[in-house]
Amino acid sequence: MIPRKIEQLLLDRLFKKKVIILLGARQTGKTTLLKNLLKNQENYVWLNADESDIQRAFEEPNAIKLKNAIGNATLVCIDEAQRIKNIGIVLKILYDTYPDIQVIATGSSAFELANKVNEPLTGRKFEFELFPISTAELVNQLGELTESRNLEHRLVYGFYPEVINNFGNEREVLKLLSDSYLYKDILLWQNIKKPEKLILLLQALAHQMGQQVSFNELANTIGLDAKTVEIYIQLLEKSFVIFRLPSYSKNLRNELKFSRKIYFYDNGIRNSILSNFQLASSRTDIGALWENYLISERKKRNTYNNYFIQSYFWRTKEQQEIDYLEEIDGKLSAFEFKWSKTSKAKIPLTFSKNYPDAISKIITPDNYLEFVI
Repeated sequence: MIPRKIEQLLLDRLFKKKVIILLGARQTGKTTLLKNLLKNQENYVWLNADESDIQRAFEEPNAIKLKNAIGNATLVCIDEAQRIKNIGIVLKILYDTYPDIQVIATGSSAFELANKVNEPLTGRKFEFELFPISTAELVNQLGELTESRNLEHRLVYGFYPEVINNFGNEREVLKLLSDSYLYKDILLWQNIKKPEKLILLLQALAHQMGQQVSFNELANTIGLDAKTVEIYIQLLEKSFVIFRLPSYSKNLRNELKFSRKIYFYDNGIRNSILSNFQLASSRTDIGALWENYLISERKKRNTYNNYFIQSYFWRTKEQQEIDYLEEIDGKLSAFEFKWSKTSKAKIPLTFSKNYPDAISKIITPDNYLEFVI
């Protein structure tokens, strides 16, 4: 097992009189992580909410019925908790009635689990998100030299645990992940009547990865109205398939103010959607893969380290652009990403003049590890 950075965060929050919510895409390792965490715990109970008898045990919950379900355990793990009807009420009753019991609930869909628990658990929970394996976790396991040698492989196949642990069978694993798990939550819970349109949307987003997206243009491309496209994108975000990066605008009239780019949480899933596993060295989309990798890895790094950072891209109507911006405590940092070590890159003069205090840096394969770790 590759040690996960979030494990220590979870350990530090145990028995702090809060429910722990662990969210993340399917197959990112939530169950494995928690079972490893529980090895050193005593008197716990594991409840898999995918099983129908567990679901029935929590129907019409009350304090006595819930106590019968968990017995004398002092630590209760409810895996795939979104399967339990009224899970927020269940967790609230456990929290209010048995404050010395530590409850951990996992869910593979933010929009399903978080929506059910946010109101009942206001002020009563710690919430965490688990991503696919991060570069930092692999460096801790393998060392910087070995992991840097794997960079081109990661750009194509990504970081899902099963992909990393099945060297040579990455395509088959990714095909299974994308076909069996990627759409499961959305199709199951949202009763989408045209799943083929969802797949077409994902393919369109995969082609436009790292580019500015227009809901109207996407709607025309796949044959849906713009409002439905926006709803589908929100569902894909909340299922941890994609995420948005907004544009930054403060000083200039010609800055794009309401634009957004869309990235994938994992390069391998993106490439699987397009059925394109061509070697990195011969790809025409290597720049987009490099950008998606860096921004998604930076997202993992910032989240796991609990950095309160706002992330953006910057662009003007005259097409001047910066790949990635971060703002923390009012201070700006600007980053340009270049895959080719020989290509020239510089921060646009318009940006430098209007944001003179911003720190600027070019990220290449020579220095990328310090950016993502």
